Amino acid sequence: MSWERASLAPDATHHVIDGEPLYDARFDEVLKFHPPGLAPARRANDAWHIRSDGSPAYARRFVRTFGFYEGLAAVTSIDGWHHVHPDGSDVYATRHAWCGNFQGGLCPARDHDGAYLHLTTTGAPAYPLRWRYAGDFRDGVGVVQGEDGRSTHIDGQGRSLHHQWFLDLDVFHKGFARARDEEGWTHIDSVGRPLYARRFAAVEPFYNGQSRVERLDGAIEVIDERGSCLVEVRAPMRSDLAALSGDLVGFWRTQTIRAAVELGVFEALPATATSVAKTCNLVPERAGRLLRALAELQLAARSRDTWSTTSRGAHLRADHLHTLAHAAVEYGDHFSRMWEALPEALRAGTNWHAPDIFAIVSEDQPRAEGHHRMLQSYARHDYAEVPGALGLAGDERLVDAGGGLGILARLLLERYPAIQVVLLDRPEVVAMAAARGPHERLELRATDLFEDWSVAGDAVLMARVLHDWDDGPALRLLRRARGALRPGGRLFAVEMVLEEEGSAGGLCDLHLLVATGGKERTAAQYAALLKQAGFDFAGVRRIPALPSILVGVAR
Repeated sequence: MSWERASLAPDATHHVIDGEPLYDARFDEVLKFHPPGLAPARRANDAWHIRSDGSPAYARRFVRTFGFYEGLAAVTSIDGWHHVHPDGSDVYATRHAWCGNFQGGLCPARDHDGAYLHLTTTGAPAYPLRWRYAGDFRDGVGVVQGEDGRSTHIDGQGRSLHHQWFLDLDVFHKGFARARDEEGWTHIDSVGRPLYARRFAAVEPFYNGQSRVERLDGAIEVIDERGSCLVEVRAPMRSDLAALSGDLVGFWRTQTIRAAVELGVFEALPATATSVAKTCNLVPERAGRLLRALAELQLAARSRDTWSTTSRGAHLRADHLHTLAHAAVEYGDHFSRMWEALPEALRAGTNWHAPDIFAIVSEDQPRAEGHHRMLQSYARHDYAEVPGALGLAGDERLVDAGGGLGILARLLLERYPAIQVVLLDRPEVVAMAAARGPHERLELRATDLFEDWSVAGDAVLMARVLHDWDDGPALRLLRRARGALRPGGRLFAVEMVLEEEGSAGGLCDLHLLVATGGKERTAAQYAALLKQAGFDFAGVRRIPALPSILVGVAR
């Protein structure tokens, strides 16, 4: 059959065999031939499929056409995407926002609500679930992405193969799949286990037992299925010494950002260096040096003589909705001094005790305002998806313990029009929350969370509260939460959850140690605390943000 030997002409207007045109007709665009010997073609605003002699396979016309896979082709009509038979007739009546190609009797599609699913060859959904994204099936396995942005493998009925979720994921190739977790890229087996402990910047599928990978230092090597290096085919682009040196001078970045914030540089931009120097009372030559450093940090950019903030740098303006200007001062000044105590905090036999940061902050009004504005920015950024992920009925009385200025509480009130929220926090924090204005379904109560809450609710929410405390105090807080609930009441703890293996979150954990005496925890560690406090652990709900939601049910 001539079409099997055909390829695209260099200008993609027709097909050729050994450089000779297969037919006389010319099109604006053609794609490759697929069985049963038809190729997509487009001319002006019409698209269809052609035979190997260039003639139309049918009379119908579409907006765009694609190749046949398993006897069916994806096409775009005025009313949406769908599939057609080789004679141009519809496979099914439904229209979608997008369709892929059939493989193994299944095809990914996106509905008009933006959700992804897989279709059978009759056009029916293969299962009831919907995803944020869904890819092609290969050998009966597909990759899907959940609401939290993580991906897993499913079978043709939408069931998870291994219940392991990754930041990015590929289909299986010769028994292994490429997968990326918080540490980097690896290969996993059919039950979702990494083949080796190493992580890479990029990996290729295995080919005859070997894979070409890029290391985190830029080197390229070939590894075996145990992750061992067989040969290095490119030397490192960055040495260990240079990378370590960059880590050692991390305080350069912190202090540069802090100085720029305190001097008001971001409020002065856009401007020339001379103008910035005048506005911020800087030595003109040194203003230029500071701006160059901010550009290296991708916080400022220069166009001719004018400097402006980048989208990243805009977060350091005090008037930004998600401002980190106050965080720059906290990290560059107060927290930096706390970190000086890290050796003593780690060493056995010392008299080091964690500072009472909440009392310290409360005694300094300007710092307290900046500290809580910092927490407010993080809350606005990280908690947007929390209300929906809680899955509340919408008419509960919810206790927001340690709710700060009430950012998450107000998100809950917006999401659930009938919910009642009682926010508990320190007196000075409640006073700042009250200054934001009243809300008829929000009650503010000044409370010592370690004492009797004197409140009952259907659910308790603790967002980034438990990680501020070591296990003993955290258990006391959980027991107070249990006391506020009837059996069956739910506890939602919003926290960063450490993986059982891997190192992500290690620095945050040390920061909590020196700043509050607290700690980050794994899901198993949280589950153990919940059990001691009178809760059954109901699992972890991940959201597309740094924290996750741990759920406990009161016994």
